[in-house]
Amino acid sequence: MRNSGKTQKSKPRNGLVAALDVGTTKVCCLIAKPGGDHGPRIVGIGHQISKGMRNGVIVDLDQAEASIRTTVEAAEQMAGENIHEVIVNLSGGRPKSRLVAYEVAIGGHEIGDGDIQRILDPANLAQEIPDERELLHRIPMGYGVDGNRGVADPRGMYGERMSVNMHVVSALRGPLRNLEAVIRRCHLDLEGVVVSPYAAALGCLSEEEKALGVTCIDMGGGTTSVAVFFDGELVHTDVLPIGGAHVTKDIARGLVTPLNHAERLKTLYGNAMASANDDRQLIQVPSVGEEETPEAHTVPRSVLVGIVKPRMEEIFELVRDRLKQGGFDQVAGRGLVLTGGASQLPGAREMADTVLNKQARFGRPLAMDGMAEASAGPTFAACAGLLQYGLGHRAEETGAEMPQSAEPQGRFGRIGQWLRENF
Repeated sequence: MRNSGKTQKSKPRNGLVAALDVGTTKVCCLIAKPGGDHGPRIVGIGHQISKGMRNGVIVDLDQAEASIRTTVEAAEQMAGENIHEVIVNLSGGRPKSRLVAYEVAIGGHEIGDGDIQRILDPANLAQEIPDERELLHRIPMGYGVDGNRGVADPRGMYGERMSVNMHVVSALRGPLRNLEAVIRRCHLDLEGVVVSPYAAALGCLSEEEKALGVTCIDMGGGTTSVAVFFDGELVHTDVLPIGGAHVTKDIARGLVTPLNHAERLKTLYGNAMASANDDRQLIQVPSVGEEETPEAHTVPRSVLVGIVKPRMEEIFELVRDRLKQGGFDQVAGRGLVLTGGASQLPGAREMADTVLNKQARFGRPLAMDGMAEASAGPTFAACAGLLQYGLGHRAEETGAEMPQSAEPQGRFGRIGQWLRENF
């Protein structure tokens, strides 16, 4: 199945579920076996340096294929079984998020599963999606029956007309087709495609955070993605083509050092916030072309911080501006979760607090049986989220499983109700 927006019934899984995170700097694969006394269990893990990618987009099919093959084979070897299909994320393709409404005639009969599937049919959104874009997600945010909005589950009710408010996510067709092509070159089928910010959020956010409202920022190597949850539902996604690799390149250019040494300097000495003793600490920087010799020049740590800090500020300021443009800067409150490899840079959380005026925490993959310590860090949040999507969250997009109707409580509940009724 290529399009994750395709309507289908959720069904119990007896086989393996495989998630493949294809990023700019790394590719990782997690294989899980559903069921058991303690829920799903991770049985295979593989990760590899990514090649053939730039800012979340495939630029070399051969190199990308080699990276994916190596990663999947490592996970299969650990699991002791082969996989045939994967759920994969999409970081590029300029994903676009929209809130749309749609209405169908019911004719006075009792609303059933067929009516839900009819109103959620992707064909209804054909006019909303330009020809050059393709539907990725259609997430129902609330139903209405004969003008009475805010219905969580209309099945069993009677009415003449039923409406739904949906969060629709689309992406450019070209990058999506390239991703499909490289997956098929690895002799794998696509079980689903999930936009990266949604995957990262599913991987590290608690249900309580989603209910209260939270902004999740996944800082990868080539992209920074944003997901906004409110009243338990995804209301906004965005992807910026900038990430931790840009910080590394800035260091390499500013200190005239090879990229591998720039990455090492960033990891060991980099900080997004300046400190009083930065001028007193000297670090050795190998020059380009002299990395094989013991010769290296020294610079104060303050020079390195002076390179790192402006780029990190730029990333968070771009996120802030995008959220303001969409009107989602205050909707989700002050909750903020940082995840992804680039978020581990010292000082990143403090800078996010300041620039975004929110209270940040670091997000790690939600606990799952069999998850190794090496794969329990922020770098694996998106891959863990792809597993969560395959193990149950896909049903949210088809209406196969909907929560029972409940009266919104408190200020957050009222705002959530307002969002449902007005978008």
